[in-house]
Formats: sequence, structure tokens, C-alpha cells
Amino acid sequence: MKTGIFLRHLTINFFLAIIVLPLLWVLLLSIKSMPDAYSGTLWPDKFDFSHYWYVVTKIETLPRNMLNSIVVTLSTVVITTVCAILAGYALVYARMPGRIAVISVLTASLFFPTKLISLIAIYEIQRWLGLINSTLGLIPPYVTLNLAISVLIMRAIFEQIPVELIEASRLDGCGPWGTLIRVLLPLTVNGIVVVAIVNFVTAWGEFLLAATLTNDQAVRTMPVILASVFGGMGQWAWPRVAAVYILLVLPGITFFALLQRLYFKGLTEGALKL
Repeated sequence: MKTGIFLRHLTINFFLAIIVLPLLWVLLLSIKSMPDAYSGTLWPDKFDFSHYWYVVTKIETLPRNMLNSIVVTLSTVVITTVCAILAGYALVYARMPGRIAVISVLTASLFFPTKLISLIAIYEIQRWLGLINSTLGLIPPYVTLNLAISVLIMRAIFEQIPVELIEASRLDGCGPWGTLIRVLLPLTVNGIVVVAIVNFVTAWGEFLLAATLTNDQAVRTMPVILASVFGGMGQWAWPRVAAVYILLVLPGITFFALLQRLYFKGLTEGALKL
């Protein structure tokens, strides 16, 4: 038993190191002085935190790109979460005709690389709507592509609520909206957090659509900017590239750290029961 526990912890720590060590290396690179960054030494002789100030103030479009990512991501999270709550509620409690067909189509869509096979169609629709090279134009495809998994998660969460509770709320005079807002939403907060985090991670790090549907650097999001950077000397010296990378991953880490307890509670309450 002790050997099994040791091997289990060893495996977990191994994969944890694969994730954490590169992040620590990038963080260390971002606070190295220029001579230390190009000397090949692991630990710097002098720490230099000015790279963060430089990338924010001296790289012209970077604050705008960060704002673009924030606006697109938060809009995607809010719209997708609201739609998923309403759709999940309807699929569980409305008992509408074709409900099984809708659930089957949503589930089947998870087994296809939807983003890849629909890329041309998305581009043509965006061009027809006049949303090419528009930051806000990224929101509709982001919402659409994240909607299936979000609806299925909320459906699984709503199915964990006892039917007797819904019937009791109706006897007390609550209509469909009253039941949803007053009874179900407080009970499904953890599941809503799961949906929000899934959508945040997906939208914040999305590259393919952002690179395809935008052309100008000022309207692009941070993942596209970072992917187009060629590290070296000058404006995009390696410590400054590392500083941009840390700025990019920090919001996601912070967001998850604040909500991790609700996230894992949501998983245990049925968010994985699709």
C-alpha cells in the first residue's frame, strides 16, 4: 500500500514539474538583466523588473491587445454562461419535443474538430456580416464554439437537483423564471463556475480564429501577438518576451486560484456527468 501511494505521488509530482518548471523558468527570465539573460546562466547576478514596465509603456499596441483579450474573453464568458444556463434549464425541465435530438447533436459535436472543419464557413459568415478584422467580431464564433460543452455541463448540473424541490417551488407560486432565479441558480453556483472557467480558458488562449479573422495588430488579442514575436535583441529581447508571456498567463492563473474550490465542487456535483 505504501509503495502504491509513493508511486502515485511520484507520478503526480512528475507531471506537476513538467507544468510548473517551464513557468518558473520564464518568470526567472523575465526578471533577468540583459547581460544575464544572454549569458546562459540559470540564476541571474542582477534582478531587473523594468521589463514589465517597458512592454506596457514602450510597445505601442500591447495595452490595446491586452484590453482586446479581456473584452473578448469576459464577453464570451458572460454570454456563453447565460445561454448555457437557459438552455440547460430548458433541456431538463421544459420537456419540449425534440429534446433528445438536441442533446444528441450537442454531444456528437464534441467528437469532431468543429473549429477546424468550420473555419472556412466561419470566415465567410464573418465577412458577410462585416466583422472581419474586428475585435468584437471574435465574440460570436467564440460563443458558438463553446456553447455545446457549456450547455451539456449545465444540463448535468440541473439534473442533480431533486425534482421535488422544483415541484415545491411551483406550489409556492414560482413560475419558470422564479424557479430558475430564486431556487436553481443558488444551488448551481459551483456548476456555473465550472462553465465560466472552461470558457475563460478557451477564449483567453484561443489563437486560430483570432489569427484568421483579424489582420491589424491593434485589433488582435494577446495569443496572436505573442505567437508572432521573434525573440532576440531590441524591442522584443527575450526577457521582454518572457514578461509578456507572464502577463498573458497571470490572469488565468489568478482567476482559477480564486475560484478553484467552487470549480472542484462543481466537478464533484455532476459537471463531468455529460
